[in-house]
Amino acid sequence: MSYIELCAPCGFALEAVLSREIKELGFDVTRVEDGRVYFLSDEYGIAKANLWLRTADRILVKIGEFYATSFEELFENTKRLPWHEWIPKEGSFPAAKASSVRSKLFSTSDIQSIVKKAVVESLKKKYKINWFSETGPSYPIHILIFKDKVTIYLDTSGVALHKRGYREIGSTAPIRETLAAALVSLTPWKEGRLLVDPFCGSGTILIEAALKGLNIAPGLSRDFVSEKWFRTPEKLWNRARQEAQDSIKPHNDIHIQGYDIDEKVIKIARSNAKKAGVEEYIHFQQRDVRDFSSKEKYGFIVTNPPYGERLEDIKTVEQLYRDMGKVFSTLDTWSFYILTAHDGFERYFGRKADKKRKLYNGMLKTDLYQYFGPKPPKTITVE
Repeated sequence: MSYIELCAPCGFALEAVLSREIKELGFDVTRVEDGRVYFLSDEYGIAKANLWLRTADRILVKIGEFYATSFEELFENTKRLPWHEWIPKEGSFPAAKASSVRSKLFSTSDIQSIVKKAVVESLKKKYKINWFSETGPSYPIHILIFKDKVTIYLDTSGVALHKRGYREIGSTAPIRETLAAALVSLTPWKEGRLLVDPFCGSGTILIEAALKGLNIAPGLSRDFVSEKWFRTPEKLWNRARQEAQDSIKPHNDIHIQGYDIDEKVIKIARSNAKKAGVEEYIHFQQRDVRDFSSKEKYGFIVTNPPYGERLEDIKTVEQLYRDMGKVFSTLDTWSFYILTAHDGFERYFGRKADKKRKLYNGMLKTDLYQYFGPKPPKTITVE
């Protein structure tokens, strides 16, 4: 085992949430950039991070970084990197992704081509062969160039981490799983307290809450490209999966409810929860938000209501927000976390948020309006 610098890309404005997750797993965060968190680990940490991180997009191994303002510099510096330490001679190594921002080298297709050629030349020299079959495990290469600084990675995840495997069918505008997990993490919700999503759609927020509440690793039911790498062999992954399996807390006191006006969507949500293995912990029901009420105290509403992106929907959505304000005003001990792209939400809801946080739902800028209810009284234990 050796120390490796890993990079976890994430949605913009989620860096602090992801950094906290990484630290809670026991890793040392080395630096945080826009949309990326770097941390130190070993080979076992590659498996652990892929299995456990709820808000990361993927886990990348940093192979090297340097400055380049010409394709010749890009080629020569890439060729010098220790590719043989990761890629065996039968390995497949596509230049899978490249991005360039405010740099002299800007053609991503040319960047990918040059990097691919440089890796071939590097491995030819090391393995003393002139042709690579690339029939073995895949080692996808990612290239980021920012202000002429080139950073090159290997992608250990393969399919993006938000694809947990439970959401084969989505509603019309599903929230990404990583953002849903972040919304839950931004609340103080914990076992024993009720969490409700009155616009649950395909159930993503509630499923992510259940996974977190039961301490289920979000990647436990899916595969990763690095499971076939010689640096991260099967026995290492088996140990990480067994550790994750042993960490599940099925007896936690989880109270989660999901409602939606669309009965078809509720059926999809139930199906997704079943695939995720959490269906017994979530109560789904067809219900209009205007009919919502609860005798429970100190509950949480975490939701992603309609935004009204189409002009013809805006008036309907604004009336919906007014109705939400009236309904939620009766829940005087509850806390509300409401994600929307509508700038006038507070005006129609009828109450200014205690805190507002900018987040991105895909490429769409949104705000998380946070309304903090009172803390429940502490229970006194009598011995």
